[in-house]
Amino acid sequence: MIELDSQLRKFQKELSAGTVSLALLAVLAAASEPMYGYQIAKRLEREGEGVLSGKQSALYPVLRNLGAAGLLDSYVEPSVTGPPRRYYRITDTGQAVLREWTQAWRATRDSVDSVLQGLNS
Repeated sequence: MIELDSQLRKFQKELSAGTVSLALLAVLAAASEPMYGYQIAKRLEREGEGVLSGKQSALYPVLRNLGAAGLLDSYVEPSVTGPPRRYYRITDTGQAVLREWTQAWRATRDSVDSVLQGLNS
């Protein structure tokens, strides 16, 4: 059973790699105002039905990578309750990339679902 758990964790890690970027862009695209990391993590946890929860530490490198690619803008604001917060918002380029990634995700999902359809769970 330990080997099965190990294989599941490995599969989930591999699956998570691209989906976290897609989900981050989607959350920021739906937001009415810029968000900071903790807000993004909580929204992912709530809207992702727990599938993306527990990944808060992994969000910051992804946010930095998306920013470096020009898909996000960010700025730092002082906070009265603690350290300064970095706020993120999606760029126009990020919006265009999100549309393309969403189409690719749906095509991949539909293809895998089609293959898996014949399996008994």
